Amino acid sequence: MAEKKERFWDTGLHFSCTACGNCCQLDGGKVFLTEDEVNRAAEYLGMSIDEFIATYIRAIVEQESYVLRDGEKDCCIFLEDQKCNIYPVRPMQCRTFPFWPENVKSLYRWKIVAEDCPGIGQGRLYTAEEINDVLKNRKTVEQVSEEGLTNLYD
Repeated sequence: MAEKKERFWDTGLHFSCTACGNCCQLDGGKVFLTEDEVNRAAEYLGMSIDEFIATYIRAIVEQESYVLRDGEKDCCIFLEDQKCNIYPVRPMQCRTFPFWPENVKSLYRWKIVAEDCPGIGQGRLYTAEEINDVLKNRKTVEQVSEEGLTNLYD
């Protein structure tokens, strides 16, 4: 049997969202939404789906994935005064930050992300099992937190 490869986060990682909005302003970032997420966001904003798509979506990828338009200064279009205008219905991509595969690929990458995210290295310790659940999109950071200590975003 092959040995299990050690990951730098096998002993867990500390993270606590500071609501700084920096993750909504990452250079070159794209926010992808599923059809369900488009429907929830449109309903939350009191818009028709067609109106939401015309206003906020810049591309549709194979009729299954939608890409948000950029807002001012290439930030997320829903970021206003450092707050998310659709926070209760934000996409899974947003709900799982900073535990994205590309961010936990190596300690080097994690440290680069930490330069922009003041919540990394702070607060609650997420176990390797919890991080794995987020990585596999089985759970959001919020769900893991609610099951653990406290809700990150309150």
